[in-house]
Amino acid sequence: MIKISKAWRAMGTTNQITLFGTDDERYLDDAIRFVNHYEDLLTVNRPASAVMDINHAAGQSPVVVPPAVYQLIKRAVTVSNQHFGFNAAIGPLVKLWHIGFADARVPSDVEIAQRRELIGSDGIVLDDERLSVYLPQAGMELDLGAIAKGYIADRLQDYLRSQGHMAAIINFGGNIVLMNAAPHKADGRWRIGVRDPLVRHGETIGLLTTTATSVVTSGVAERHLVADGQTYHHIIDPETGYPHDNELASVTIISPESIDGEIETTRLFFNDGPIDGQYPFGAIFIYRDKSIQLVNIRPADFKITNPDFYLKES
Repeated sequence: MIKISKAWRAMGTTNQITLFGTDDERYLDDAIRFVNHYEDLLTVNRPASAVMDINHAAGQSPVVVPPAVYQLIKRAVTVSNQHFGFNAAIGPLVKLWHIGFADARVPSDVEIAQRRELIGSDGIVLDDERLSVYLPQAGMELDLGAIAKGYIADRLQDYLRSQGHMAAIINFGGNIVLMNAAPHKADGRWRIGVRDPLVRHGETIGLLTTTATSVVTSGVAERHLVADGQTYHHIIDPETGYPHDNELASVTIISPESIDGEIETTRLFFNDGPIDGQYPFGAIFIYRDKSIQLVNIRPADFKITNPDFYLKES
């Protein structure tokens, strides 16, 4: 099977797109431009973007944004207002810690308390007619880092399908989208490795077999800060201002839409594990003690390849 692949840096990670059934690299270049365009709109790590326009105008005036940006912000604010740990207004706290960047540090309790006054999502004003967003308090900042990669991955899959591509792998670091049946496998199913979440860039410890889907993983090792002998990961709890401390090392969500996987990894990480009752997606929980728990995934479809890890008893 003919395939082509290209990797590049964007969205704070190494990304890779693989297309099957073609050797024309112009398709890859077009896809990369597509992704970079969305990053230009949504990033908060540069002085200028559609989202930064909103942040700069906090406490002053609403800002009209492109429809795609407005739709994503509306989804992010709606989810934030459920108050389960996901917070699109957490920008001031994220920038205070800045975990994952060279200037990361442990802030003081006073600094954290001050920034927590600026992360209320309930007061954000959305105007569906004007497609405008207003942050009512000066110093507020949107940060879509917990949802943007999933949204862009979904939009890229839409774009690739519109171009008639037969199959693809979209890999945005912890976000993977498997488009259509795997053409290089007789059964059409994909095999995806799950990494050791206790070590940065850890080796594969398990192999997931699945049909076309999205696979999103959020873990504590990839972005973290070590200070005074203590390790702080990047998943900050809006209720405390500190990284959420529990026994989970990573959460992986298998869902049709990558944006849902982004949201659900946060929901289940803050829930400290599976949610009681019927759950609509597949999930893999890996704990710090190296135990693994599967939800809506058959054990036969998840093969552990590292003997140090083991399945929890149901």
